[in-house]
Amino acid sequence: MLTLTNIALRRGRNVLIENASFQIHAGQRMGVIGLNGCGKSSLFALLLGELEADDGELALGPNDQIAHVAQESPHSTDPAVDYVMDGDHELRTVQAAIAEGEDAADNPDLHLLYERMEAIDGFTAESRASRLLYGLGFKADEYTKPVKTFSGGWRMRLNLARALMCRSDILLLDEPTNHLDLPAILWLER
Repeated sequence: MLTLTNIALRRGRNVLIENASFQIHAGQRMGVIGLNGCGKSSLFALLLGELEADDGELALGPNDQIAHVAQESPHSTDPAVDYVMDGDHELRTVQAAIAEGEDAADNPDLHLLYERMEAIDGFTAESRASRLLYGLGFKADEYTKPVKTFSGGWRMRLNLARALMCRSDILLLDEPTNHLDLPAILWLER
């Protein structure tokens, strides 16, 4: 659960948010609507810990994870499907530990890593990433293309897929449909 209590956020002399309070519970969906420059992106930056509130309190569960769509255009040489899978940080951590454990001559805890991999649905991660890419309009032969070979709009779709891959408690989408066509928007709504 996320709780904001009497939050105030100012930029210079401009008051963007004042005495704002709300809670987000598991399973809830909510939207933030307002004119350009009114503080929507600043609110997201506050939730992500990139800004500090001038007043008030923000409380997030100790194990809660927030995912968001990065606004910068990635310039990675990684294949698209790997870039998307990188959105699941625990998956990548467990995969690395398994690789390290398999290289060790004796690792009695390796079975625990495989159990964790099963618990987080890690063995289906690549197919889940591929489904996200397909839903956002990528063709199957593009899944292995380096991220940097895509245009800016398609890279933003990769950022969206990466955020959706993250098993987060809260997902922040700041204008997620800006770079999507109608079929991708309809897919995202489902």
